[in-house]
Amino acid sequence: MIQFGTGGWRAVIADGFTKANVRLLCAALAAKMKDENVLNRGIAIGYDRRFLSDVAARWAAEIFAAAGVPVKLIKREAPTPLIMFTVKEFDLPYGLAVTASHNPAVYNGIKIFTRGGRDADETVTGELEKIIEALPASEPEAVRYEDGVSRGIISEIDPINKYIDAILRSVNLQAIRDAELRVVLDPMFGVSKTSLQTILLTARCHVDIIHDRRDTLFGGRLPSPNVGTLGALRAAVLDSGADIGIATDGDADRLGVIDETGHFLHPNDILVLLYYYLVKIKGWKGSVVRNLATTHMLDRVAASLGERCIEVPVGFKHISKAMSEHDAVIGGESSGGLTVRGHINGKDGIYAASLLIEMMAVTKRRLSAILRDITKELGELHMAETDYKFSPERREEIETLLMREWKLPAFRWDIERVSYMDGCKVFFQNGGWIVCRFSGTEPLLRIFCEMESAAEAEEAVRMMKEFLGL
Repeated sequence: MIQFGTGGWRAVIADGFTKANVRLLCAALAAKMKDENVLNRGIAIGYDRRFLSDVAARWAAEIFAAAGVPVKLIKREAPTPLIMFTVKEFDLPYGLAVTASHNPAVYNGIKIFTRGGRDADETVTGELEKIIEALPASEPEAVRYEDGVSRGIISEIDPINKYIDAILRSVNLQAIRDAELRVVLDPMFGVSKTSLQTILLTARCHVDIIHDRRDTLFGGRLPSPNVGTLGALRAAVLDSGADIGIATDGDADRLGVIDETGHFLHPNDILVLLYYYLVKIKGWKGSVVRNLATTHMLDRVAASLGERCIEVPVGFKHISKAMSEHDAVIGGESSGGLTVRGHINGKDGIYAASLLIEMMAVTKRRLSAILRDITKELGELHMAETDYKFSPERREEIETLLMREWKLPAFRWDIERVSYMDGCKVFFQNGGWIVCRFSGTEPLLRIFCEMESAAEAEEAVRMMKEFLGL
């Protein structure tokens, strides 16, 4: 059974992620393109460094070629944002990336993109799931990859220079060159090295790189840039006296940052910094979009600048949609993904990293100092977050308790309102909040809480955990 979550379709290799399922999904998308009369418009396909990603990209191309869909296959390991950029650049109706993003190494998957380089929304993925169910059990027709290339229905392309040039045009290159910043880059064995290193070196930054080789096991760690996985980057920043350490996840659509003191900057802090910089310093106008598990410090920054913050469910497709609807400046999530107006319509850790470098160069200040100024003006918020594995039976129990019976712990803070837009989110009258929801990409229950003190946030999470019997 192929089911899409908040970040596309992901499954364990050789269990759900198989040649048969990859081809089934692609046959369904080809059928959808035929129904929409866009078969001849073509599709872009790219892949990351995971096990089987390059092979699966060819499996996909063979199905589309047999259906008469011209295929533009990126002939090198590609960051997901580069694939989205390619869909937008060639004005294609669809694109796909073979990746499981930041999931463990045993996973692989496929992300679907629609016109403009957007993440496919629930309407698209829901239709694909229905088409998949209706497809015959027989093997879909395929064209041998080499034959597709020789016939010209499959073309191998390399758009990385256009992508890099687009980012270089969008940043203040001269300011970065004048700053002569020292940067440590950690691709986490993923795909950001070529593009991000080229951008940084073009901007005359001093660049050191760790974890840049291909390793389908990601060094034995999760390819997710968080406080628990960036110890080596922290050490490299401190050892070299670098101004910043930048890490990107497996497919480079998310980033993590170590500042000059060796402190891990939470993705919430990065969003706050960039929104503050783009509006306060660069003079942009517009709102900010965040998902319901992302810091409300963005609400405070927006209010202080005469703008507003828009809350959406988890899943970047919701952020992309709201960005377009409200012409927002920036949109993002607490897991490290963000998008900025005028670039692609999805997450891009490479572009976000370039903007952080520009901010340091233009302001002539370190990120830690800018963040201190913001919290001094607007106060502090502290987030606690935790994940729990569960059985199917426990999921049903928790959903019944929270989402059908609407029961809550006996919190000691007065409740302002409760939202069931995505899971269960409780808003407290003191400005704090707690949300409990099931992950759309992994079998996990996630709890996030934000309060004015870390102790209160941890206490609220503990109360929710005990209430749910976790």
